[in-house]
Amino acid sequence: MSLPILVLGGGCFWCTEAVYVKVLGVTDVESGYCNGHVQRPTYEQVCSGTTGHNEVVKLTYDPSQVSLRQILEIFFVVHDPTTLNRQGNDSGSQYRSGIYYTAPEQKDEAEAMIRQMSQDKLFGRPIVTEVLPLENYAPAEEYHQDFFEKNPHQGYCVAVAGPKVAKFRKTFADLVRN
Repeated sequence: MSLPILVLGGGCFWCTEAVYVKVLGVTDVESGYCNGHVQRPTYEQVCSGTTGHNEVVKLTYDPSQVSLRQILEIFFVVHDPTTLNRQGNDSGSQYRSGIYYTAPEQKDEAEAMIRQMSQDKLFGRPIVTEVLPLENYAPAEEYHQDFFEKNPHQGYCVAVAGPKVAKFRKTFADLVRN
């Protein structure tokens, strides 16, 4: 039996990957690009904003250890789903908030959560996270994989990724991989 895959865009993929590699039940995390119109784009092409791609992480997860709902709850805690084409100082459509599903139940769960959070006015502003089928996925270059793990003292990792990992650890202590 193959495990389900979900792809998430929550700003810079270094930050999102740094969180999900620590999640119990997530068996694989790969930084990449999706939902653009260029086949196998480079980082430079994606950063230009002309390919339509989003910086994402592709997660493979074991539902017997972590639920889709838990994965999505983490997602909505560690990034701002109310800023269009921006996360912090990173701006451009490649940093948009997105959930890219590979199965209909992922779409249904994501849309239901967004509906409920919107009704509850959880963020005080409208949620702009797009929920779309995964298309045209390509892995990022090797030097982007496990970036936070390999470069924990790099400025961006210290200032941006590190606090997201700390927030995840504090908020979801029961889901932190040992």
